[in-house]
Amino acid sequence: MRVRRVVTTRAGGRSQPPYESFNLGDHVGDDPGAVAANRLRLAEGVGLPEDRLVWMEQVHGRTATVVSGPVAGPVEATDALVTAEPGLALVALVADCVPVLLADPQAGVVAAVHAGRVGARVGVVPAALAAMEQAGAAVDRVEVLLGPSVCGDCYEVPAAMREDVEAHLPGSAAKTRGGKPSLDLRAGLWNQLAAAGVAKVGVDPRCTVEDRTLFSHRREGRTGRLAAVTWIEP
Repeated sequence: MRVRRVVTTRAGGRSQPPYESFNLGDHVGDDPGAVAANRLRLAEGVGLPEDRLVWMEQVHGRTATVVSGPVAGPVEATDALVTAEPGLALVALVADCVPVLLADPQAGVVAAVHAGRVGARVGVVPAALAAMEQAGAAVDRVEVLLGPSVCGDCYEVPAAMREDVEAHLPGSAAKTRGGKPSLDLRAGLWNQLAAAGVAKVGVDPRCTVEDRTLFSHRREGRTGRLAAVTWIEP
């Protein structure tokens, strides 16, 4: 089965500043009409009916939800979506957090995960892997893309926070260019996935703070959200 993955940028949408322009988040204060137009453009761009895109009410938790068809509105209080349904696109929204797209192409099972500091710390990615296994996937066949997010050079945090996250997500502790304590969540997630038996992990190296073609809450405060989308071609 062919798995598709798309990561959007901030270009080409209808939203006005400070959300310009391809904001896909409906929870950030943007004009609802602009967001609706942008979401329709996303659906058209990936070649799927608009109701075949499944969104999440992301809450920085570790709940993984399996979906088997279109959903009216966002799936409530979840940070990972899993499906074995072809032509059903799963969407994670981010503006510094790590979007994680997982797939077992042989089983035809995909997942989209929103992994911020809290979610990554409490195990949202292992929860997604477990839900994928229940849907028929095998971990040793899973392929992963860790999408653009804030990098370790830019994600300065208090030292105690860094040590706490490192204790739960080994490999995530880092330093900024100036030597201050920081987190590299993608590095920690890469280690976590490898330890779980995932052999194929790709990393989009773009930093949302450094790359102004991407949305960054840390850089701008009020801003939009980019989408990481995955689906199985019908």
